[in-house]
Amino acid sequence: MRKLAFGMNLSLDGYIAAPGDDLGWSVPSDELFQWWSDRVGATGLALYGRKLWEAMSSHWPTADQQPGATSAQIEYARRWRDMPKVVFSSATRTVDWNTRLFTGDAVTEITRLKADDGGSMDIAGATLAAAAMRAGLIDEYALVTHPVLVGGGTPFFTAVDNWVNLNLVETRTFPGGVVLTRYETRR
Repeated sequence: MRKLAFGMNLSLDGYIAAPGDDLGWSVPSDELFQWWSDRVGATGLALYGRKLWEAMSSHWPTADQQPGATSAQIEYARRWRDMPKVVFSSATRTVDWNTRLFTGDAVTEITRLKADDGGSMDIAGATLAAAAMRAGLIDEYALVTHPVLVGGGTPFFTAVDNWVNLNLVETRTFPGGVVLTRYETRR
């Protein structure tokens, strides 16, 4: 059975995007960028909601060809393109870059994917992750907390029907006061 992880940058007050989908507060240090790149490199399958897919696919497929691209950006772009991905959307019509589109019930498909053999899965996108969270499908939460209060926007966590007990498995501090906390779901 595959493990499903949900990890994102978030503000200290719990948002993954500020009002207006502003992400300007979450620019990573080189060390944090490398951590995210290594995470992508180790992911067996990434699950994307439409909105985050559109943001990622508008930049990373050609980021390594941009003037001034750093070696880290080149590596991340290659890893991102090579990583198998599933986009959950009824509005998106086409996908590319080692990606398939799924238009049915997300929770049913994520449950099926978890039961398969293969590497770990990462889920990305607030709406998609919220559905998996409410269904009790997430095995790990990776919170990369930036020392900023944004006052609103898109929350990392959604309302859940029952408590979800967690075990802390890692903490790490990155430059700029950014703190990683990783938790596994207690089953």
